[in-house]
Formats: sequence, C-alpha cells, structure tokens
Amino acid sequence: MDTRETLVYLVAFLMVALASQRIGAFCGRFRFPLITGFLLSGVLAGPELVGLLSREAVEKLRFVDDVALAYIAFAAGAELRLGEIRRRLRIITWVTAAQTFLMLGLGVAVIFMVADELPILRDLPTGHRIAAGLLAGSILLARSPSSAIAVVRELRAKGPFTQTVLGVTVITDAVVIVAFAAASSVGDALVNGVAPDFFLLILVLGELILSVLLGVLVFLLLRVLLALPLAGFLKSGLLLALGFAVFRTSSWIRHATGEHLPVEILLEPLLICMVATFVLANVSRHRDEVEALLHQVGDGIFVIFFTLTGASLSLDVLVKSLGVTLVFGAARLFGIFFGSFAGGALAGEPARFRRLSWLAYVTQAGIGLGLAKELSAEFPGFGAPLATILVSVIVVNQLIGPPLFRLALLRVGEAHPRAVTPEFDGVRDALIFGLEDKSLALARQLRAHGWQVKIASRKVDQPVEVEAREQDPGIDIHPISGLTREALHELEAEKAEVIVGMLSDDENLTVLELAYEHFGTALLVVRLHDPARGQAFKELGALVVDPSTALVSLLDHAVRSPATTSILLGMDQERDIVDVEVCDPELDGLAVRDLHLPLDTLILAVRRDGHMLVTQGYNRLALGDVVTVVGSPESLEDVILRFESVR
Repeated sequence: MDTRETLVYLVAFLMVALASQRIGAFCGRFRFPLITGFLLSGVLAGPELVGLLSREAVEKLRFVDDVALAYIAFAAGAELRLGEIRRRLRIITWVTAAQTFLMLGLGVAVIFMVADELPILRDLPTGHRIAAGLLAGSILLARSPSSAIAVVRELRAKGPFTQTVLGVTVITDAVVIVAFAAASSVGDALVNGVAPDFFLLILVLGELILSVLLGVLVFLLLRVLLALPLAGFLKSGLLLALGFAVFRTSSWIRHATGEHLPVEILLEPLLICMVATFVLANVSRHRDEVEALLHQVGDGIFVIFFTLTGASLSLDVLVKSLGVTLVFGAARLFGIFFGSFAGGALAGEPARFRRLSWLAYVTQAGIGLGLAKELSAEFPGFGAPLATILVSVIVVNQLIGPPLFRLALLRVGEAHPRAVTPEFDGVRDALIFGLEDKSLALARQLRAHGWQVKIASRKVDQPVEVEAREQDPGIDIHPISGLTREALHELEAEKAEVIVGMLSDDENLTVLELAYEHFGTALLVVRLHDPARGQAFKELGALVVDPSTALVSLLDHAVRSPATTSILLGMDQERDIVDVEVCDPELDGLAVRDLHLPLDTLILAVRRDGHMLVTQGYNRLALGDVVTVVGSPESLEDVILRFESVR
C-alpha cells in the first residue's frame, strides 16, 4: 500500500511539475529567473494554498530531493577546473577565505540576535543556537555559478575582474559544501550533547576525510559507468541513480552508527558527489561527456526540485518571520561587501575592483536551495523553519543578483554588450568588408534581390577596384583607411541589416566586434580562414562560413535534398527563399494559419529571440520574429510588403 501511495503522489507531482515548467517559462518572458516560476508553482500547489500536494505527499517524495541534490553536487564539482583559476589563485583564495569566515561568524551572530523573535529558537540551548548559526552562515555563503556565467556570456565580459569573480564563484560552490559538511558535523555533535573538545575536532575531521575518500571511490564508479556502451539517456539515469545511492548510504550509516555507537557518523553526501566529479573533471578524459550527461537532464531536475521546494515551504513561518528574513539578507550583503573588500585588499586588488566586487557575489540559486533542503532533513527540530527563511533570502538574491553583477561589469569596463538593433527603415542594406571577385559576385546577387549593397575596400585605387568599377559602374565601393568605429559610422553601418566580413580573420573579428558593440547589427556573417578561430565569431552570434567544409556540406544536401539545394543556389528560377521580419503591429499575436499569404508560398521557420520555432498553424507571431518563407519571387515581394508594411 505504501508503494502504491508513493506512486500516486509521484504521478500527481509530475503533473504539477509540467505546469510548473510552463509557469517558469512565462516568468522568463518578464526577465524573472525560471526558478522563481518553479518555486511559485510549488507554493501554489502546496498544502498551504491549493492543496494539490499534501504534506504527506511532500514527505513521501523526499527521495526526489535526494536525486536532485546529487545532481546539484555533481554539477558543482564538474564546474571546478583548476586550470581555469590557477592564474588568479592568490586573489581568489583571499576573497573566498575572507567571505567564508566572515559569513560563518555572521550566521552565528544573527541567530543569537533574532533568537527571541523565532519561537523555534527561543528556548534552544546555546549549543543548538551555535549549530543553527553555523549552518545558516554556510548556506548564506552559497553562490550561483550558472547565473554568473550567463551574465558574463550575455555581456561578453573579459578581463581580470571577470576572471576573479568567476573563480571565486566556482570555488565558493565547492567551499560551501565543505563548510556545510563541517557545520553539519559540529551541529550534530552539539545537538546530541557532545562537548566541544579535541574529540569533536577529530570526529569532524575524520568525517570530512572519509567523505572525500568515498568521493574518490564514486569517481572510480563513474569512470566505469561512462565507459559502458550505453545510450546517453541511460547513462544519465545511472548517474542520478548513483547519486541517489550515495545519499541513501549516507543516511543509513548515520542511523546505524547512532544506534550502535556512542556518536553518529555523518558523511556528507553533497561533498562525496562533488569530490567525485571534481576529480573526474580535472584528471579524466570523461569531463566533456559527464558535462553533456548533466546538461541533458538539468532542465528537468531543476523543475522538479524547485517545484517541490516551493511546496514544502511553510508560509506561516515566512510571514511571521519577515523581519528576520530582512536581517539575514542584510547580514549577507554586509558579509559579502566586507569579505570581498578585505580579501581584495590583502591580495593587492585595485581599489576600483574592491569597491565594486561585492555586486558580483549577490546571486544565489541551486546549491543554496539544495543545502536548505538538506538542513531541513538533517535537523528536523529547527531545520525546517530556518530553511524556509533562508529560501526566501535566496529567492530575493536570485532576483537582484544578476542585475547587480551586470552593473559591476559595466562599471569596471569589462562588459561588451550588444548595442540595440536599429529599427528596420524599409530598405534592406548590406555592408561587405573586402574587395575581391567573391565579394563582387555577392554584391551583384544581393542587388538582384532588391538589396542596397556597399563594399568597404582597403585597396584604394588598386587594379581590382578600378577593374570592378569599369565592369559594373553600379557597384558602390567605399575606400576606408582603417577598421575603426568612425570608419563604420561613415559607411552608415547603423543602417545595415547585415555585415559580411571577407577580410583576414583578425580584421573580420575587429569589424564584427565593432558592429556588435556599437551598431547592434542584426546579422553578422563571416568567411572563416582558420577553423580554430571559429569560436570567437560564434560568441558574437555570427554566422560562420568555413570554406573547408561548406562545399562538402552543400554537396551532402544536394544529394539528400536536391529541391531545397537548387533553391538555395538560385538554380530554381521559379522559387526563392527570404527571411522577413514581422514589423506590422496588426500581425502581433496572429496565428500562422490565419495569415492571408499567396497560395504558392510556405512558411518554413520562425526565429524568435535567437531560437528557431517549429512552425505549426497555431503558432502566434510576435513583433520582431524573423520568418523564413519559400515561394515565387513575385509572391515573396507581396509577403515582404505584408510583414513590413508599417516601416
């Protein structure tokens, strides 16, 4: 009966999780973190509001938490790569150490400060309060590497400040698990009446060392698992099963030693899992594979974990302890500021970095929530209400953290964000850098399709330019003396829908970076010479054409899809393909099936916010969508006028 009930609860929860995924996506449209939507969904479905998930159901689904926490610990270990932080190890070490010790001390201080305001702490002895303070401090120390990396990628931030922030953020994710493990061991001893003496120190150190050794054992098991000839989703499942086994084994050891020995042996499963993937990421050839496996299941894990976390929150505690929550939040900001400032000063970091660095460490997410859940499970007396308060602090930090980090990167001058894309003026403009036979041919082809084309040439008055002007007086060739922002402005780059780089790789990168940062050009295209340079262009969102592979790819498509290839090559005079932006407000929200388009046209795809949508009749268009349409040249002109009629 118990198994059947658990299965029923699991099915009900999965249905809630599916709804939670949609709510999270909806929140993302308003620039809120996805986890905010997941947590909100759990709160709504939980026992204190709608009641779709009862308290008994939440308790029965505890094993879901174990799987998710194992994933979070595996992901934290895989992100910690020594090679990437070695160059700035001194500053990273000082800042991390200063923040860690200050946050642990603040955690204890705040617990004693607010103990009389929380009924659950008011009557606790001093040892219990110290335990609660150490645990709270270790959780407040947690960061969000994924959020930090997302901001860095969005702003294309580069420089010593960015490297230090990422290093501290990733290292702290490991330190916080170690700190929580140590705080758990000390807290467990204090709660069970073990006096703080030399024996307690030996016990804590022994538990940490044993956890690390078991982490190495799990690493060896991971290597065996990854070597198996299995499909990716099966390996992902086995990886999560291994993490779940670590949590259950740790729980069994704790209860068994508590029954048969004078003390409990608390092996921290988060630390075991983190050590396993840390070793794997730094000494094994399986690093990329384990990252791919974790990425494959990451979205689903976060949905179920944060939804269940929301359902387990005690809203009455949250409402009654709002003042305490604000105190914890303020204490965390205080600790981050003085810890980062002091650590930076000890390491000799520039003053302007020390003043702004605290803005980069506010964000919290997965690991903090995971530790809060672990706190609730390991210390049922004061753990649950304290975890509720800490979760609310984490959610607020997740909301304000990314904007603050963005501000810091902009203030130190290491951010390279994309400029705002100019509005379409009704004329399709292309700017080609490089004068040669291929660029001339491209210009003629684009002009034949109604584009206005300029070629920027550094070959002033050379034979190739003279010959080009003689053969086609309509070719618009502009001589430039250098690749500067001013030169692009003189070429009216702000009007161009596309900029094509046909120079050397270094020159192309200079041009495209200027276009990206200062003109917000919608489409960047580059002809690549060295395949090793491709990543730099992809970071700009550029469409990279590699001549060494393009011909083979084109022949492959000609064999497998000759009709489409003939259209792309311009061999089918009766059909063409165009991309057109939705500019007419009357089309905003209109379903594709309700468009009145010529009968010989077909919508192939819709691109929105950099993502390609699978086109269905019920898909609704939005302003700014780029629609790919195939049809006769005459009908495509009608489509362009329909979509761009207001500009």
